[in-house]
This record gives sequence, C-alpha cells and structure tokens, in this order.
Amino acid sequence: MAGSRAQVMQAQAAAQNAKSEYERARQLYAQKFISQAALDKAEADYRVAQAQAAASEAGAGQSALAQAYTAVIAPYGGVVAARHVEVGEMVTVGKPLMTGFDPSQMRVIVHVPQHKLADIGARPEATVKIASSGRMIAATTATVSPAADARTHSTQVRVQLPANEAGIYPGMFVRVQFVTGKANKLLIPSGAVLRRSEVVAVYVVDDKGAVKLRQVRLGEATGQDEVEILAGLNPGEKVALEPVKAGMSGAKQK
Repeated sequence: MAGSRAQVMQAQAAAQNAKSEYERARQLYAQKFISQAALDKAEADYRVAQAQAAASEAGAGQSALAQAYTAVIAPYGGVVAARHVEVGEMVTVGKPLMTGFDPSQMRVIVHVPQHKLADIGARPEATVKIASSGRMIAATTATVSPAADARTHSTQVRVQLPANEAGIYPGMFVRVQFVTGKANKLLIPSGAVLRRSEVVAVYVVDDKGAVKLRQVRLGEATGQDEVEILAGLNPGEKVALEPVKAGMSGAKQK
C-alpha cells in the first residue's frame, strides 16, 4: 500500500509539472517565441502525464480492494459460533468461513398448521418456553409468513425474542405458546395447593393472620406454574404459598 501511494504521488507530481510546462509553452507561443510543433508537444506531454496519474490512482484502488479481501468483516456485531476453516487452508468463493449470531436479534422459527392460523390471528401474541429450564419469555413480536409450505401445509411464524436475553443461543429446543383467546380466571401458584388423599385444599389467611384450611375445586394448569380455581375461593382472598408451614402454624394457634 505504501508503494502504491508513492507511485500515485509521483504520477500526480509529474502531471502537475507537465501542466506548468504546457502553460509556459502557451505563453511563449502567444509571444511567437516557439513554434506550433513545440506547443503541440508540450500539450501532448501534459495529456500523457494526466493519463499516467489516472492509471496510477486506479492501480492503487485495485490494490486497496485486493487488500480488503484479506479481512473478513461481519455485517453485524455478535458472537462467533463456529469456524469452518483452519489457518493456511485454501478457500473458494461461496465456502463458509465462520458462523456467528447476534444476541440482540434472536428469534424462534415455528411452523403452525394451516387450520390453526385463524386461531392465532394475523398478529399473534406469543410466549416462548425454554424446555430445559421451564422459563417463560414473552415475545416482543410475532410475524406470520404470507405463504404456506405446499408439502406440509403449514405456515412459518417468526417469533422475535427480547434483545440480549440471557441463556438463549441458536439451536435450543423451545416451545411457543400462542394466545388464542382471553378470559378472566382466578389463578393461584400450584405450590399453594395441598393434596391429602382425595381432598384438594388451600390455607386461607384472614386479615388477622390466622390460617384456615378450605377445600377448593381446581381447573386447568397454566404453563407458568399456576392453576385455575373453579370454586372455593373468592378474588382478593389471601392464600398461604407454603401450605405445610401454614398447617403447622394453624395447629399451634389452636
């Protein structure tokens, strides 16, 4: 690169000098001190110097472009997940060098059966469940593809995750839950339910802190470690989150 820049500077200096010689020749020709042939030669020398300077600049540009090919720059900032070539290995056009990902742009690709598209809607609400830990993550957006797969008759839905979500990386197995309807339900943590033989109950805590066992009827469990209460509790009532300890406390109060 240093040699190319030096050649460009040398060619530009030669072109500037040829221009000065041509300007002097024009003045001398106007004063009848030189012939037309001498003026034509000075002009030709100036044109040649200009062409050489342009060619030198073009050559320097090609050298810079060739050097740029030696550096691999990703179009985004992220993490290198895999390297597919070793140092000194010959590569060809189209051969992958590295695989990377951007933690701030993670998403889940899910295929929804055609008959379920009407249930999730054009702009679905989705929650992603990490299979290994059970953690639930609310998706920021979900985009339904405008085309279906002719072989599987399913449609791709891209579910966008929050930026820089900890513990998420490509290739993980997750489950996506879509909201297909909304209803008001009375939910309590699953761990607050006490099961004794056929009796299902919770410990209700009153305003004075006293606990009392009350039988309840359960509905469906949600994916967030909660269970629906169909009967036995009213909205606003407090239940003990640790029924075993609550039962021991109630026994001492008696």
